[in-house]
Amino acid sequence: MLGLKNLVTALLLVVFAAPAPLQAQNFNVDEIVQARVLTGWRSSNGSHIAGLQLVLGEGWKTYWRAPGEAGIPTQFNWSGSRNLAGVTVEWPTPKAIPQGHFLTIGYDQAVVLPLRVAPRDAGKSIRLAGEVLLGVCRDVCIPVTVSVAQDLPYSAKKRDPKIAAAIADKPYSAAEAGVRKVACRLSPVEGGIKLRTEITMPSVGGYEAVVVEAANPNLWVAQPRSRRLGSKLVAYTTMHHVDDVAFAVNRSELRITVVGEKIAVDIKGCSAG
Repeated sequence: MLGLKNLVTALLLVVFAAPAPLQAQNFNVDEIVQARVLTGWRSSNGSHIAGLQLVLGEGWKTYWRAPGEAGIPTQFNWSGSRNLAGVTVEWPTPKAIPQGHFLTIGYDQAVVLPLRVAPRDAGKSIRLAGEVLLGVCRDVCIPVTVSVAQDLPYSAKKRDPKIAAAIADKPYSAAEAGVRKVACRLSPVEGGIKLRTEITMPSVGGYEAVVVEAANPNLWVAQPRSRRLGSKLVAYTTMHHVDDVAFAVNRSELRITVVGEKIAVDIKGCSAG
């Protein structure tokens, strides 16, 4: 079996197979994506609700929280900020976007990512500044880095409808989507673990893409293959440790997202089955 590090390298070589033509066309970051922080408002609990607005150039797409096996995860660096204790990013409902032989989970055209910003001193304004590393795709996928900076005034009280709409546009919970049962079967395979999930739930429309996230950031999860069997959605994937070492999987810590044409569903944990 190909080692995980070699497997990841091979996938990256596929994704980045044609960066030279893109560079030859002299694309600049502003033609691919424009980013800015929406000021938002200070909430009653002292945190500040802001938003990262991304507007993509024609034909370009970017990734969701879990970008899929060939995707580039978004990374945030807020080191240029002042009066900042932490930032929590919320992710609106993504789309399942075919990308060659892979499936991308993400956004096209534009998206606002709500930011819950915690100040060190709740009675003062915040300067939110830093860099965001994004994976963006059109004919090929490339990483781009955008710089953003915005003052978040302590006195800001008016809710921004763009941010409010993005907060509301989140995946349904399992209960909201009518999920009745989620069972996970784990079995060993060479170098990792095979995972079979069986979800009893109504259809979410069209092709139903399944994304599996492990609580352990050192676990790599392949893009699941899924199929509908009546009232059940069945998906198969494999999990590997990035250091090619033995590992265990806690079913209760798995996060499963089902993305369809109509809605997406966020499922937390599963039982043995």
